Amino acid sequence: MDVSLRSDENLLSFIGSSSSREHGSTVLNLVLQAAEIFSGMEATVRETEARAQSIRKSSDEKVQLVEKRIQVAERARREVTDQAEHKLREASKALKQAQSRITAAENLLTALEFRAQSAEAQLCDAKQTLLQVELAIRERFLNAESATARAQDDLAVAHSTGA
Repeated sequence: MDVSLRSDENLLSFIGSSSSREHGSTVLNLVLQAAEIFSGMEATVRETEARAQSIRKSSDEKVQLVEKRIQVAERARREVTDQAEHKLREASKALKQAQSRITAAENLLTALEFRAQSAEAQLCDAKQTLLQVELAIRERFLNAESATARAQDDLAVAHSTGA
C-alpha cells in the first residue's frame, strides 16, 4: 500500500513539475519504482510458486505414502481373508469327516447291537437245549436208578426167599 501511495505522490509531482529534466528524473524514478514493484511482485510470485510446489510435492509424497499403506492394508486383508477361507474349508472338511465317522460308528453300533441280540437269542436257545439235555439225563438216571433199585430190590427179595 505504501508503494501505491508513493506512486500516486510521484505521479502528482510528475504532473505538477514543469521542467523536462525534472520530468526525466521523475519518469526514471517512476520506472525504477515500477521495476522495484514488479521485482517484488515477481519475488512474491516465485515464493508463492515455490510454496505451492513444496505443498504439492509434500501432498504427492503423502498421497503416495497413503496409497502404499492402502496397498499393504489391502494385501493384508486379502491374506487374512484367504487364511480364513482356507481354515473354513479345513474345518468344513474335518466336520464332514467327523460326521462320516459318527455315521460309521453308529452303523457299527447298530450291527453290534444286532449281533449281541442274536448272541443272546443263541445263548437262550443253548440254555434251553442244555436244560432239556439235563432233564433227559436226569430222567434216564432216575429211571435207571429206579430200575436198578427195583432190580436190586428184586434181587434182595430173591436172595432172601432163596430162589
